[in-house]
Amino acid sequence: MTRHGGQLLVDCLEALGATKSFGIPGESYLAVLDALHDTAGRLDFVLCRNEGGAALMAAAYGKLTGSPGICFVTRGPGVTNASIGVHTAMQDSAPMLLFVGQVGTDMKGREAFQEIDYRAVFGTMAKWAVEIDDVARLPEIVARAWTTATTGRPGPVVIALPEDIISAPTDAAPLRGPAEIAAPAPPPAALDKARGLLEAASRPLILIGGCNWTESGRQAMKDFAEASDIPVVAAFRYQDQFDNFSPVFCGEAGVGMPPHVRRLISEADVILAVNIRFGEMTTDAYTLLNVPEPAQKVIHVHGSDREIGKIYQPALGIQSGPDEFARIIEPVRGDWAAWREAGRADYEESLEPPPQPSPVDMGVVTARLREILPGDVILTNGAGNFSVWPNKFFPFGSRARLLAPQSGAMGYGLPAAIAARIAYPDRRVVCFAGDGDFQMTCTELATALQHYAQPIVLVLNNGIYGTIRAHQERNYPERVSGTDMTNPDFAALARAYGFHGERVETTADFDAAFERALASPTGAVLDLNIAPEAITPRQTLSQMRDAALAGKRSR
Repeated sequence: MTRHGGQLLVDCLEALGATKSFGIPGESYLAVLDALHDTAGRLDFVLCRNEGGAALMAAAYGKLTGSPGICFVTRGPGVTNASIGVHTAMQDSAPMLLFVGQVGTDMKGREAFQEIDYRAVFGTMAKWAVEIDDVARLPEIVARAWTTATTGRPGPVVIALPEDIISAPTDAAPLRGPAEIAAPAPPPAALDKARGLLEAASRPLILIGGCNWTESGRQAMKDFAEASDIPVVAAFRYQDQFDNFSPVFCGEAGVGMPPHVRRLISEADVILAVNIRFGEMTTDAYTLLNVPEPAQKVIHVHGSDREIGKIYQPALGIQSGPDEFARIIEPVRGDWAAWREAGRADYEESLEPPPQPSPVDMGVVTARLREILPGDVILTNGAGNFSVWPNKFFPFGSRARLLAPQSGAMGYGLPAAIAARIAYPDRRVVCFAGDGDFQMTCTELATALQHYAQPIVLVLNNGIYGTIRAHQERNYPERVSGTDMTNPDFAALARAYGFHGERVETTADFDAAFERALASPTGAVLDLNIAPEAITPRQTLSQMRDAALAGKRSR
């Protein structure tokens, strides 16, 4: 059968199991759009409003489902807009495929209209960047891209599609399906050594992360941790991968790290690190473990050999998929019950913030959400101080999920919530957004409206870029610059996009407003009146400023 390259590409994606894609149309990949005309209901194209929003949706979809999030964008300005999603997927270790139009091969190297060298631009940002130079090689390249995105450490792949290549006819056969690739399993000798290191410990700790767990693998990890009575800490923004209601769960290591989590990591003598990449936030800027040889004995388990020993030299490195390791390792025993109990007690105490100096008290709001949201809720957030509420004060059960960017990408929360609603239309999805964060991608409300994927959005509106203001007050007290915002009427904006929208002035108003949001068939945006003073749960903006001024006077 003869077909053009765009049809061959879409046929291959369908064969691999893709069912959703996100993007913005462009003349550089018209042949692909032509092929997508016939795949509605099988491989849907979600029309977005900005390439950045589309790419963030794809990154979040990959993180949530484990199947590569698919994104189509045009060349030049389109793909540079989309780069935020590539960077986010890489730092999240989430599978993603970004297909981008390219100038025709007869124009390459002339700085043609919107021309970019994608391998040069994305070579260090993505897991792999490639340009197709022969229409007959489309199945080969797409198969390799899918495998690259999903194996080892998952991540994004960028595939450039020259316009003349994807419009060319070909009789090449599409793929028949995805390759079945078994994840590496731990050798018995390594398991024995790992168990020996743990059994010899006085203060063992399990540190877990990553999005490429299966439900059975997460359950096996929980069974091992509970049977061994070892405290568990989640890597930055991956606490949804372990049941927070388990008696061994002790918190998340990330921005705003609680003191007890910092103590657990720094005072542990053996750390079993499973499926994490040892990022800056999880290690408190690489201070909790010495680089390159930690005082703690680290057992680093990861599916990619490139991650083991990349920053920290482990006492034992095991190349293994997280599920495979969790299913095979047998429980250990030791005299550390008091260590685990103290960590759990500190975690439970950390869930109760003091009253907030704000018309809407987010401590009360979050506690209420813990009571009323279903067990399989999906929470999302972008970047900002506001994210402390879903990240530090909302326990995630075994079925709940969190979509939050390790990259600190502002504007991630709303696209992620839309992607979650598209992936799981029957689940409740709630997005936490700061007022600055929300305005990065709020035009994607139109995407949600068009595709019947409206979440509930809580806009924590304090009129400032809060995270940067906090840094200003700590480092340059009383010298505020560039962080005050004049905001629109968010409730009116929401209504213009077909959402239910309302302003919530006080804590007492929240319950009724949220009930109306839950009842809305078209999603909702609640504009929450948050005081700038309530910049963090346990320190006000004034207290930060006063502490910084006192420090300057004492020098």
